Amino acid sequence: MKSLLETAISRTPKRTSHAQVVDQLGKAIVSGEFPVGSILPGDPELAARFRVSRTVLREAMKTLAAKGMVVPRARIGTRVTPRKEWNLFDADILTWHFACGVDEEFLQHLSEVRLAFETHAAALAARNASDAEIATMMRLAVAMSHANHTAETLAEADLKFHLALLDACGNPFLRTVGSLIEAALVGVFRLSSPTDDEGGIDEVAQNHIHIVEEIGKRDEAGARQAMEYVIRYGRDRIHRALHAETGEGA
Repeated sequence: MKSLLETAISRTPKRTSHAQVVDQLGKAIVSGEFPVGSILPGDPELAARFRVSRTVLREAMKTLAAKGMVVPRARIGTRVTPRKEWNLFDADILTWHFACGVDEEFLQHLSEVRLAFETHAAALAARNASDAEIATMMRLAVAMSHANHTAETLAEADLKFHLALLDACGNPFLRTVGSLIEAALVGVFRLSSPTDDEGGIDEVAQNHIHIVEEIGKRDEAGARQAMEYVIRYGRDRIHRALHAETGEGA
């Protein structure tokens, strides 16, 4: 399966009928076409809408139910569940939010989770990373400085760095927050890439190199602070981009 970032960059359609129905229904729920608490149309109507068999439709409903977005009720129908029950760590749900348009509150919540998890991961990497892992992270950070980066290739390089750091921190549970990092990078990619600014690529690269330098010194507090700076930097870029789109002051 393609990652969240790869999907955003390639914009390739889902291949199977099942995947297409899940994708379209998921977007319809996230966008509010089928609001929280509503009952989805019946199988005949949805099967006609998506031009699929009822078997495909039922499997799609099972997938959405597994993501916490819907729940079937006997003699009532399939109800859209409250948003608090959705699995927001799920890559598809994050993709649908960005496809439908995210607001500043959503992005703020996303950055808060990153600040909680990734700063601690950086500190753990300073404690646990091997010399080989530190060398890999430095190589990935330096690779972000290439002047010929496009928004797409810089986002991919950024993701590789953060996932390598999560691997190096030594806690396998933290690796599962990778989809949240991808979501944040998709936001930067779609709204305001550092490639848009003169010197932006070099600044981003230097910020990441600083994280590795602190990890290399085994300075847990320094690594934590360096990662916090990177996350806040990305958050502020998106904040400015959103206000520029609406014409509001930052």
